Amino acid sequence: MENNGLTVVIAQINCMVGDIQGNSDKVILATQKAKKELNAELVIFPELTLTGYPPEDLLLRPSIQTRIEAAILHLQERLPDDVYVLIGYPRRQQLRLFNAAGVIHHGRLIAEYHKQELPNFQVFDEKRYFEPGDQACVVEIKGILAAITICEDIWHPATTAQAKAAGAQLMLNLNASPFHRNKSSERLALLKARAREGAMPIIYANLVGGQDELIFDGESMVVAVDGELLHRAPAFAEGLYPVRVSRQGGSVTADPGPIAEPLSDDASIYQALVLGVKDYVNKNGFRGAVLGLSGGIDSAVTLAVAVDALGADRVEAIMMPFTYTSQMSLEDAEHEANVLGVRYTVKPIEAMYNAFMETLADEFEGLARDTTEENLQARCRGVLLMAVSNKKGFIVLTTGNKSEMAVGYSTLYGDMAGGFDVLKDVPKVDVFRIARYRNSLSPDNPPIPERVITRPPSAELSPDQKDEDSLPPYDILDRILELYVERDYSANRIISEGFDADTVKRIIRLVDLNEYKRRQAPVGARITSRGFGRDRRYPITCKWPAGD
Repeated sequence: MENNGLTVVIAQINCMVGDIQGNSDKVILATQKAKKELNAELVIFPELTLTGYPPEDLLLRPSIQTRIEAAILHLQERLPDDVYVLIGYPRRQQLRLFNAAGVIHHGRLIAEYHKQELPNFQVFDEKRYFEPGDQACVVEIKGILAAITICEDIWHPATTAQAKAAGAQLMLNLNASPFHRNKSSERLALLKARAREGAMPIIYANLVGGQDELIFDGESMVVAVDGELLHRAPAFAEGLYPVRVSRQGGSVTADPGPIAEPLSDDASIYQALVLGVKDYVNKNGFRGAVLGLSGGIDSAVTLAVAVDALGADRVEAIMMPFTYTSQMSLEDAEHEANVLGVRYTVKPIEAMYNAFMETLADEFEGLARDTTEENLQARCRGVLLMAVSNKKGFIVLTTGNKSEMAVGYSTLYGDMAGGFDVLKDVPKVDVFRIARYRNSLSPDNPPIPERVITRPPSAELSPDQKDEDSLPPYDILDRILELYVERDYSANRIISEGFDADTVKRIIRLVDLNEYKRRQAPVGARITSRGFGRDRRYPITCKWPAGD
């Protein structure tokens, strides 16, 4: 009986945007390792491997094609001759730029495909740069007819039908698919449907790593003709994952292999945050991270993420108490720092605050006390943290969550001063959940005290202050924000879901008014389907009817 096989290795790697030479060398090393250790005959890399994803306006640089052509030539000279290597890169042809994937074998580029479906929604902006291709690419590898597709192509039935009509027996899909919660189940359902429609197995290779606010989670997969999941790589981890493909007559099958367990919602969010911090700090060359540790829930979770991302020796926490800081907060902050093993100092801000107030006395004369004095406390803290950052080469991690960012419950040049906001896209209710998740990883010595999780949240900027003095309870606030920010519901539609009309209108007005603040906020890891940043772009100066 005819039985020809092919060992395919999925290279789930972490690329560096703009480092074409470094990414090329990574492809060479991964291919050599895949051949030596896994007997690879075909190695598949992610979308736009050579530039990293997304390269954004680097694609408009005049030298981009010269550098890409040099990299491809370098690969042709250095890759093992007897291994097929499928990589992604931009390709310019006759003034048209394509999102391309090519197969290198025996020192030659033997096939090239141009992505047909260009996403231009949410975080994607590919139509700004690329022209769509219009042809299937089916290449014969060890007697198997394999179709090449790229990321968004797999979300549209037409490209699968086109590949099937061209005689494909196997689909190879290169991806740079960013993470958001529940994305894994969406992808798997999609692959199952396409495999059945195309009557062919699909090998899905995805990028892993953090790139500014985007997190790529990997979870590369293989599905059978009938949609059965055969392989799944671990999430948020680099690695080489082999799969054996066999041809019997006119059909191709893939052998079953390891299937990594899907992560829980809390685990996936937490690991995404850890990877986002790790890559942002390391790829941008910071020596470490510093943050203000208040004794509250947000800074506690941020500290835990930072330590898990960078190691305790590269993280510094500073408690900056004022008159309204409670003894409980002082105790809890010290406990968190000690359990996690970071450098911890206490720097009171009262003298700084008083100096500012003395200087501003004539400006404030005759004016009532208001949020100005509260904001000044936050700005004193921001000045201290930025000074430490400048002197030590540490990035300042800010601690604002999505709920606060949405309604402007934050201070420009104060608690918003910094380089990366770890919780920027994490609603407050989820902050509490991932705090408990992180504690579950160290049950004998949890880093976040129980009372930090259970006590009413407070910024401690005025006597006996609580967040719910000026905001609705977070379970209500976060649901309203989800409907308005992530689903684009109107005010009336949100009210029809059973929420108080005055509360809905007030929250929507706060969201709209505080766009100017969010434009000045640091980037932060995206974990929802619509974060503040790349995929929500609203004008600051605007007379659109509120909540419409």
